[in-house]
Amino acid sequence: MPAMKKTAKSSLLVASATVLSLSLSLALAASAVAPAAAADGPKATAEPSATPPPEMSTVGGARLGQPGTQADLGAGAPVLPKGLSARSWIVADAESGDVLAAHNAHWRLPPASTLKMLFADTLLPKFPKSTEHKVVPSDLAGIGAGSSMVGIKEDETYSVHDLWLGVFLRSGNDAVHVLSAMNQGVDRTVQDMNDHAEELQALDTTVVSPDGYDEKGQVSSAYDLTLFARSGLQKKDFREYCSTVRAQFPGETRKNKKGKKVRPSFEIQNTNRLLTGDYGLDSYKGIAGVKNGNTTNAGATFTGVAERDGKVLLVTVMNPEKNEHDQVYKETAKLLDWGFKASGKVQPVGELVPPRSADTSAQPGANASGEAGGSGKDKDKASSRPVAASTHQDGSSGIGVALAVTGAVLVLLAAGVFVINRRWPLPELMRRRR
Repeated sequence: MPAMKKTAKSSLLVASATVLSLSLSLALAASAVAPAAAADGPKATAEPSATPPPEMSTVGGARLGQPGTQADLGAGAPVLPKGLSARSWIVADAESGDVLAAHNAHWRLPPASTLKMLFADTLLPKFPKSTEHKVVPSDLAGIGAGSSMVGIKEDETYSVHDLWLGVFLRSGNDAVHVLSAMNQGVDRTVQDMNDHAEELQALDTTVVSPDGYDEKGQVSSAYDLTLFARSGLQKKDFREYCSTVRAQFPGETRKNKKGKKVRPSFEIQNTNRLLTGDYGLDSYKGIAGVKNGNTTNAGATFTGVAERDGKVLLVTVMNPEKNEHDQVYKETAKLLDWGFKASGKVQPVGELVPPRSADTSAQPGANASGEAGGSGKDKDKASSRPVAASTHQDGSSGIGVALAVTGAVLVLLAAGVFVINRRWPLPELMRRRR
């Protein structure tokens, strides 16, 4: 074995031992600390204020809790793009977690269908994609008026794979409700999503409806949506679905001219226009997902991930105030362009925190002061639920790492990378699919 590989293997084994020791210590410490009770979530209004609150959460760093644009440009760093109108946005390194720049990152706003990233990150591990489900009327109950739909029909059978295509490509609220029914109902799914948000330290988020439909009290933030995308991208299925441009979806069973039952399919296309392109908007070079949304309360929202020259960036944009066609995608593309040019030339203004189960500093109350509106409270309840990215890691140990590892060793090493180097590799990041 070459010396370089021996060194890498030795380093990884040492990291594994270190992580195991830390895990045992954390378990003992956790048993002595009672988690704090979760605070009530903030209330969304029909028309959110155009002014950010003076105090916001400081999860990820104090500067991220300050209103306005936060950036620390070094020598040779490009200036921030002009013409940005979003109420909130964030640019982050998807692997290191460094926040390169942000604007009202913790402002709690209606999330629209970008909340489906949390829905997918929570439920994807629960059902094999080959599982089939026959839809009954109760599965489709409670879907909000004017919802985006993929076209699911009662008394038809769909695979879990079909349903996830409906969620990611068409943002189908009908697909979300069927998957929720399979997960013991909407109420149980909402609880699971809120629990998982707490595990991810996404403390700005309160889930009321799993599909992101406008509901009183349902809020998230650019920071939290970026955490959801980062966690979801650890899953191979998540990466596959969010990067799929078009697919075939099962239609309704009917009889043909010969009286034989047939079930044709129809094409569905991803509504992420940086992935597919649009009139006057080219698909973004290196885009690999993830999710868009648009509702009356939320306006347009979008989280995108893109790779260029080995660098992977996450950008979230919420509610551009310029009322122009595809504005949320145009502002995202500007911020991605800036981020790739600025990488290595700016000082981070914060970080994307790891999940509680992978963070040695995530004790109750840590880095969680100052809710929107200055209530000084946050949901500090420690969660015992394992993070999906740690327990359901897929693929290799990440971009630029050539050493192959398997099974439990991969899980342990992934956690070790998080604790020791504060990095979270994105294994086998999917390139744009045509």
